[in-house]
Amino acid sequence: MSTQTGQGFIRQLGRWDALAIGFGAMIGFGWVVLTGEWLVAAGTLGAVLAFVVGGVIMALVGLTYAELVAAMPHAGGEHNYVMRAMGSRWAFVASWALVGGYVTIAAFEAVALPRTATYLWPALESVELWSVAGSPVYLGWGVIGTAAAVVLTVINVVGIRPASLVQTFIVLFLVIIAVLMLVGVGVGGSLEYAEPLVTGGFAGFAAVLVVVPFLFVGFDVIPQSAEEIDLPFPLIGKLIVLSVALASLFYIVMVGASGLAMDHQELVDSDLATADAMAALWGSQTFGTILVAGGLAGILTSWNAFLIGGSRLLYAMGRSGMLPAAFGRLHPRFRTPTAALLFIGVLSAAAPWLGADALGWLVDSGSPSIVLGYLLVTVAFLVLRRREPEMDRPLRIGGTGSGGVVIGVVALVLAAGLASLYLPGMPSSLPLEPWVLFGLWWLLGLVLLLRVPSVPGGPDAEETVLSRREAS
Repeated sequence: MSTQTGQGFIRQLGRWDALAIGFGAMIGFGWVVLTGEWLVAAGTLGAVLAFVVGGVIMALVGLTYAELVAAMPHAGGEHNYVMRAMGSRWAFVASWALVGGYVTIAAFEAVALPRTATYLWPALESVELWSVAGSPVYLGWGVIGTAAAVVLTVINVVGIRPASLVQTFIVLFLVIIAVLMLVGVGVGGSLEYAEPLVTGGFAGFAAVLVVVPFLFVGFDVIPQSAEEIDLPFPLIGKLIVLSVALASLFYIVMVGASGLAMDHQELVDSDLATADAMAALWGSQTFGTILVAGGLAGILTSWNAFLIGGSRLLYAMGRSGMLPAAFGRLHPRFRTPTAALLFIGVLSAAAPWLGADALGWLVDSGSPSIVLGYLLVTVAFLVLRRREPEMDRPLRIGGTGSGGVVIGVVALVLAAGLASLYLPGMPSSLPLEPWVLFGLWWLLGLVLLLRVPSVPGGPDAEETVLSRREAS
């Protein structure tokens, strides 16, 4: 059953749809290609602990989102929270940060899909066209990546319901993969392979922990699409935290099981450690191929979710007058933000022709921006708790006392600590190229920010921004 108010979005997503969107957004392709690096860097126990710690950090941030989305269930999520708490300029900063992360991840998935398909069909690399930053570009990659971008964009333009059905079906396949991996530990796993349990000390632990924002970004797609979820608002908030918990469990199973499947040297030599681990656990390469198919599924769920979330965030910015008005309009029939979807879809369609290395830099440049967005949401949570204690909060985290403020402060401190891991001089700092791209993205953001009227926070902040833009 679906409901609609006026000419806005149609509420037609149920609890499983929303959960599949949030969970699927967090389960991309990194767990297939990076697990071996994590295990080598930190050891089996060290890598698992990094995901436990990272999952706790993201769950605490998710709790602040849970309260805010129940109080302000509007498309664009973070844009609305920061606008009400801190005003128009900070709302733009938070939104621009997350748009940067969303777009780079969607573009990366457009390259990851054909790269993963090459594991199943090596002929996709038979025709090399050119190279970018030393990374070859193949005709097969470009065709498959661009075709997938077109198909996913069309599905999302037609409506969020078809997109959510695709998402739910593929997420079920990912769950089956996780179950097979877990059962495989009992079939062919060994504690001997996990030795040494911890390697690399804090540097190894940090090297794994620093990827957490990139891997867990996506739970916030649920609040981005809040106007299309036909559920009680407190339940929407709870689904955010549940999606983070399930993603944490998925990553822990994959990393832990892989560490029990192969020894250290085999992990070093493996290109797709998770797939090779699945094959080793079950004693059959067929199971490795099944896991790679799971990697393809993860790419599609993540890509699809970021089309949904990114387009709704761009829509909110367009509706507030921070971007061209076309971004703030819905399709007259399908009630979807068509211009925003086409914007992300075109960038995704072009990405496979740019090479993997350059896109790797792009994704790395987006990770600090994502953490910045999360930081501003936790600040907004604390500001609204202090300034608007009587604001209607259908879901109040930590009760009516100081528990919610404590959760917000802890989330803020931990998110800030996570952000510091990217800085130069830290064991897991980013190389120069991502910082250059980061600077260029924010230089463009500064140009756009100067066009945004400075409006203080409050319940009427968005209306004030629009009226000032119209007056000018």
